[in-house]
Order: sequence, then C-alpha cells, then structure tokens
Amino acid sequence: MPHHGFFAKVCRGMPALIGQWLALGRGDPDRLALILAETARVAGLGDPGETPDGATLECWAAADNDEIPPHWAVRTALFLLVQMPARPTPGDEPEACAWAYCWLRNRAFDSRDAAVDALPEHLRQPLAAAVTAAWVDRQGLRLV
Repeated sequence: MPHHGFFAKVCRGMPALIGQWLALGRGDPDRLALILAETARVAGLGDPGETPDGATLECWAAADNDEIPPHWAVRTALFLLVQMPARPTPGDEPEACAWAYCWLRNRAFDSRDAAVDALPEHLRQPLAAAVTAAWVDRQGLRLV
C-alpha cells in the first residue's frame, strides 16, 4: 500500500478520529465503547460482534501502534462527532481524510458537491479538500 495515497492517509487518521470520540464523549472509556458499539448496531453502521471495552477503544486511538481500528468503529465515531454541540473538527490532514472517508461510507451521495453540502456548516471548509479526495478515490474504485 502506498504511504502517501488517500487510503493510507485515511488509515493514519483513523486512530485520531477514535481519539476525538474518547476526548469529547461523556463518560469513562468502557461506557464510550458501549455507546459506540450500540450506536453502530442501531444506526446500521456495522456489526461490532462483541462490544469492545475501554482499553480496546484506547488502543484503537493510540497512533503509535500499527492496528487500524475497525471500520464500524470509525464510521460510528464520525456519526456521533458530527452531531456534537462542541462542533469538533479534524486535527490534521490524515484525520480529515478519515472523516471524509467515513462521511462517504455513512451516507449515499450523488455527487461530491452533495456530500460537501450535507456536511454540518462548521465542517464544510475543513473537509472540502478531503471530501474531494475521498470522492475521487471512491469513484476510481468503481467498476464500469
């Protein structure tokens, strides 16, 4: 896998997305892990199988390990973050790529512009370039 391609950036940004959920969510890590897993199930964002514990969630948020968090977890973390009144934003380009990747995976859009327009206002500018890159990546993976 190239180290500079879009999906490589997504993978590098996934732990930070989980980290934002840990930092901004209300409760201890075990409770936040439960909320993440139950939201994934209810919102149809993936099947966590077993509910992770707080230590697992903290491990997924650690940028110093090579483990990529499960897609259901990052998709659900984004789902929850965009609804927060705190109006969180990604901290860097890889995290923005992870947010954009999850945004396109969580909802169906007819165009890149529709995906950007559907973002909460505070995220449109910070995610515009990343959504464009995610859209190009997604379109490039489709079979004609």
